[in-house]
Amino acid sequence: MRRAQRSMSAALAGCLTAMALSACGGEPPSGTETAGGPLTVWFPGNAEAEMKLVNETIVPAFEKASGTDVEITYVDWEEMSPKLNAAFAAGTAPDVIGHGVAATADLAANDRVEDLTPYVAKLPASDREDLKSALDGGVVGGKQYIAPLIMTLRMLVYSGADFKEAGLDPDAPPKTWAEVRAAAEKLTKREGGMITRAGLIMPSNPISIQQSYATLLWSHGGDFLTPDGKKSALTSPEAVAALEYLTGLYQGAQAVDNTLGTEWGGSPHAQQPIVTGEASMQLSSSGDIKKYQDAGPDRDLRLIPPPAVEGHEARSFGGAANGLMINKDSVQKDQAWAFITHMLQPETSVAYAEALGVLPARASAVDSAYVSKNPELKKAVESLPAAKGNPNVVGWVQMRHAMGQSLERALHGKTPPAEALKQAAAEMDKIIASSS
Repeated sequence: MRRAQRSMSAALAGCLTAMALSACGGEPPSGTETAGGPLTVWFPGNAEAEMKLVNETIVPAFEKASGTDVEITYVDWEEMSPKLNAAFAAGTAPDVIGHGVAATADLAANDRVEDLTPYVAKLPASDREDLKSALDGGVVGGKQYIAPLIMTLRMLVYSGADFKEAGLDPDAPPKTWAEVRAAAEKLTKREGGMITRAGLIMPSNPISIQQSYATLLWSHGGDFLTPDGKKSALTSPEAVAALEYLTGLYQGAQAVDNTLGTEWGGSPHAQQPIVTGEASMQLSSSGDIKKYQDAGPDRDLRLIPPPAVEGHEARSFGGAANGLMINKDSVQKDQAWAFITHMLQPETSVAYAEALGVLPARASAVDSAYVSKNPELKKAVESLPAAKGNPNVVGWVQMRHAMGQSLERALHGKTPPAEALKQAAAEMDKIIASSS
């Protein structure tokens, strides 16, 4: 856990916060506000650019406009849930809780976080519409529990240089997953039976493997749960076809991915396989495209809009990502909501997304300088309608873990895809039953 070292910066202080508290936030519900010391806020992660922006610009601007002192704490992602649970038990949980959307349902079910629905209803209609895709991703059981700050979308990054070398047209990238597979085979290089350049790589570490599979599952028309959310849907033909596609990347004489089990997702941008030339196509967070381009200017790196499977709409893992919630026990709920609306203010929202290298929460950000000056980033924002998020249901984190283990066995060839999914479905059904 890291404590913020903040310094006052007056540069954007007055105008940003004034807009956040009036135009964006409106009058919040009342009745819980008391003077309770500094407003405590936990953010997940420790990205230097994020901390600098929050500490030196966003928080000072909010403090100046609101008169509320803010104490920011950054918590490493892997430590967030256990530290939060311990803080709730000790009665020291922060007023504002930053977390991933996937954690929302469990926190809501345990009555840890405030229902933000009446607060959101106070936002101007234009703001609700501009933030609609993000806000929809923070709804659990019909109620708003988290206000997402950023969006994400997995997209295939490809090297135009490699496409030309392989005789492929870089201006006409694949439109279907079948075409992606065909292109990957042409792009793959081998020496002595060993892959020396992967045609296509997809993240396969324990959490990312589920996200890679999700992209293929939804593109094949399948889903993780039945429409009523009471059973797993992983034994469907669509689910099996999606996993067979994924396992086929790693297995057999025509394998195109040699990174199974390798953790490259967290590597510096300059060391990503798509940048170093070890891969020609790579499934990545689309918000990283500018950093990839900066790290590998000779690679001619571009994005492929989410491919489809014949007969189905294109879908890719994404949607609302990190966001802010209010502690149900906070005695400063009004100040907490004011801070959240400050983070959602248009200029602040874009600046925050740019600092993290992700996609902004507001649809109108497509016209911002951050997005519009980079055609590939603009392509990513315009592809957000294809984004689909994981089910926002109680027990999802446990289900994701159980599913990941089964997927890993299939990818390593230890269990056939259909059997692996049958095992995953059985584990998920147990978790659903125990959570109901």
